[in-house]
Amino acid sequence: MIRLLPVVALTFFIALPATAQTNDSQSFVDSVFGRFGVNTPKPEGTYLGRLTDNPYLPDSITNPYGPYGSRYAPNSVNNPYGRYGSRFSPNSANNPYATNPPKLYAPNGKYLGNLSKNRFDPDSIANPFGRYGNRFSPDSVNNPYGRYGSPYTLTPPSIYSGDSVSYTHLTLPTNREV
Repeated sequence: MIRLLPVVALTFFIALPATAQTNDSQSFVDSVFGRFGVNTPKPEGTYLGRLTDNPYLPDSITNPYGPYGSRYAPNSVNNPYGRYGSRFSPNSANNPYATNPPKLYAPNGKYLGNLSKNRFDPDSIANPFGRYGNRFSPDSVNNPYGRYGSPYTLTPPSIYSGDSVSYTHLTLPTNREV
């Protein structure tokens, strides 16, 4: 027991600086594991920019001259003829009936809902009664006092396409190929 005490104390003091820069228990756990070399899972799909009102941020979807906010960029959610901005595409944020809309993720990899206009999708940020669309939910980007919806946040949520990487085309080697 006495030998275990210094190990516990050392672990506590290593993790202590991480508590000063985090606001919730999940990011505390992520920062503690990050110090020991364990990384949190990163989202899959194509990166589509950041959900922020700052038009001067280079990867903001509100920057009309940036690669993610321009109406003419192929992967922009603002392109009315593109895959992620069209009113008719199943992968679009602007289609209220989209089956595979873009997804929002916090910088620590936490899922924050679908970037969709579908008010009936339980994971949509447009659903006022859902976890990710309710303006009183701590996980909502619509909560101006929350961590992810504050206009003063330094780390706005990232947008990724709902397309995941498919590994079905890969085959295992046979005994003859080894």
